[in-house]
Amino acid sequence: MRILLLSDIHSNLEALDACLAAAPTYDLVVNLGDSVGYGGNPNEVVARVQELGTVFVRGNHDKAVCGLMDLEDFNPTAGLATLWTRDQLTSKHLAWLRALPRGPIHLDELPDVQFVHGSSLDEDEYMVSVRDAIEPLITNPIPITFFGHTHLQGGFVLSGEISEAYRPGYRTVGQPESSSWPLRKDRRYLINPGSVGQPRDGDWRAAFAMFDSESWIVTYYRVPYNLRVAQEKILAANLPQRLATRLATGR
Repeated sequence: MRILLLSDIHSNLEALDACLAAAPTYDLVVNLGDSVGYGGNPNEVVARVQELGTVFVRGNHDKAVCGLMDLEDFNPTAGLATLWTRDQLTSKHLAWLRALPRGPIHLDELPDVQFVHGSSLDEDEYMVSVRDAIEPLITNPIPITFFGHTHLQGGFVLSGEISEAYRPGYRTVGQPESSSWPLRKDRRYLINPGSVGQPRDGDWRAAFAMFDSESWIVTYYRVPYNLRVAQEKILAANLPQRLATRLATGR
């Protein structure tokens, strides 16, 4: 089975469209959360991801816009974007977001895999460093956990008692590119496909990944998209300018 992994779209319709156009043939789409927040097309993005499939994990922005969590942990910019998004979303889309399941999500046909937003221990936990990843890797026996939340494409691997970080290697700037990571069945993995709509690893290109459950190969992708249009929509909505400018730097 070939699984298209999307995460942290954040209402960026241009980035989502570019990822879908670049994605190879797939059998299943899994959304790892935060479809909304930050960007200028919340309703359009929700409608698009609903069309793609039924496997979803809720993210913290998904929860916040429909009132399932307070904004105390959000910075002022994220809070303003959340309130704006809440006002824009239709009642049906708000209800859909409110009903999204909490991770980890398991599928009968993929017993070696689970899907979360933050981590398997805490749906809102940020796994940025090897230190963050150690406890989830050691305590959870499932070999592969796909997660989002950090907007950092890559992951972590546990071999014995040693945990290491992994980041895909790219050579170009502004062009479509991919990087494959063959996995081993005697190790445990935490794998982040990266953020579709708000990358924060210094690369502005939209990010996603594919997982082949037969070969156990993860392929990471970065694709350019219509950055100017995405920025103009944010500014036209009178959202904080920082949300538009940071798209160009991937920070």
